[in-house]
Amino acid sequence: MHDSHVHDVLVVGGGPGGLTAAIYLRRFTRDVALVDKGNSRLRLIPVSHNYPGFPDGVPGTTLLGNLTAQLERYGGTITHGEILDLRIENGVFVADCLPEGAPDDARCEIRAHTVLLATGVADAGLPIEMWREAIAFGSVRLCPVCDGFDVMDKHIAVATSEVNPVGHALFMRTFSAEVTLFERMSPTSLTDDDRRRLAAAGVRLVDSPLLSVTLDASMKPVLHTEDGQEHGADVFYPMLGENARSGLAAKLGAETAQCEEIVVDVHGATSVPGLYAIGDVTVGLNQIAVATGQAARAATHIHNRLPPALRMGSTRPPSLGTTM
Repeated sequence: MHDSHVHDVLVVGGGPGGLTAAIYLRRFTRDVALVDKGNSRLRLIPVSHNYPGFPDGVPGTTLLGNLTAQLERYGGTITHGEILDLRIENGVFVADCLPEGAPDDARCEIRAHTVLLATGVADAGLPIEMWREAIAFGSVRLCPVCDGFDVMDKHIAVATSEVNPVGHALFMRTFSAEVTLFERMSPTSLTDDDRRRLAAAGVRLVDSPLLSVTLDASMKPVLHTEDGQEHGADVFYPMLGENARSGLAAKLGAETAQCEEIVVDVHGATSVPGLYAIGDVTVGLNQIAVATGQAARAATHIHNRLPPALRMGSTRPPSLGTTM
């Protein structure tokens, strides 16, 4: 299907960043198309306690629902589906969209002057039993910055990551005196300096590579290492590693960095004119508040760069006033 209509902006991704950007753009009276595949990490979060304005915390699904309702209030809609390809034709972005549940030959084209990517990241793998249930229960957690305070004084297990093998375990010592770091690599990825830093901070190190994680009867994690040992903990941070969902931008020649994250300027602009990116798909701190802040800045910049959206005059008859 081919549609000659050209939207002001195509937003790809319906997480907190994409929805916030679409809300701003609709309030600027912009013609916005938003396509969401339904992979927002926010859906995994049982309760977020560090998002401003919710002193008792807010479930991820509730926050997504509130943002969706707010977008709809301003006439915005979400197309559930996937953008399979993005290209530029005659100075206009053209996206191939496959609606959710539709056969492959039912894809359609969406045209836009500007594209904003809020596509997030994909977590790398580590065998964890009942993955979603463990996250919902709080025994497996994904973000030390988000919820370190919420596991105060618990026995915290952390796995090494490729980029920063000991940094997350050292960070968690802020919240607990009982932190154990599990090596993921064989041979070890740790340097002598890493080991000295761990020892100085009182972090216990398990050198035998971590193979898998199961849950005991109380839903607490049990970590299984290559030497056949089992290690219990109250909560586990797998530090899975991640790859940004930046393929659409990379195909157009946008600059990317480590973990395929998109390089953007302070307005969210990529190295491709008219292409913007916000949230976890970009280089920076992966936080809901960061994504929504970036969305506000990018949406405002996009609005100001597009041709003016001039308001038409009122159709009401002019007031004649009062005669004396």
